[in-house]
Amino acid sequence: MKRNGFLAAALLSDVLLLAVPSQAKVIDQSDIGFTVAHTAQVAATPDDVWKMLRLPDKWWSKEHSWSGDAANFWLDSQAGGCFCEKLPGEGGAMGSVQHARIIFAKPGEMMRLSGAFGPLQSEAVTGTLTIHIKPTATGSAIRFDYVVGGYMRFKVADVAPAVDKVLGEQLVGLAKALGGSLPVAHEKDDGDAKEAPAADEPAVAEPGLDAVAADLVKDEPKDAPEGE
Repeated sequence: MKRNGFLAAALLSDVLLLAVPSQAKVIDQSDIGFTVAHTAQVAATPDDVWKMLRLPDKWWSKEHSWSGDAANFWLDSQAGGCFCEKLPGEGGAMGSVQHARIIFAKPGEMMRLSGAFGPLQSEAVTGTLTIHIKPTATGSAIRFDYVVGGYMRFKVADVAPAVDKVLGEQLVGLAKALGGSLPVAHEKDDGDAKEAPAADEPAVAEPGLDAVAADLVKDEPKDAPEGE
């Protein structure tokens, strides 16, 4: 049985509530779309993070593939390049699927992909995944932002938490491939460190609530003002 990028489309409506973790968060949502975001810190340089991003076969989960084998993933990390997957068939026949296409690539800083992952691929939606990389004192901070909008036959309130869960799993996989996530200490007013997130779990950030995430986003180029 083939697997898809998130959940088996035919079973999606039946398993969503069981698949959503209790701490899953969605940044925002409306009737026509949603945004999810996850952050993590790793003891790897931005250049090393970039190199690993280019090797999805080493960190993207096989459980969220069409072929069931992560070795079939590949990524051409230039603008217009494909995040794709080979689909081996009987008798040596070879198919393929495009998960997303690169629309912005700045090594060591940012990668942006356009693609509707998993069951969203069959819907009239646009999905944009932006991956920010920022140097830190201990290595790098990584943030995944996935923005989805358009017409879909799923209820946004149902599908958004499931997408959020799976996106978080991919960041966990990336962090593990880079040696594991570092705990992020948040300071209390009295100077004592708060309890850090579990090492294997990316921190879920909302705008204005996570200093690292805010720093990642602020450096993104803004649209130029319109002329007179």
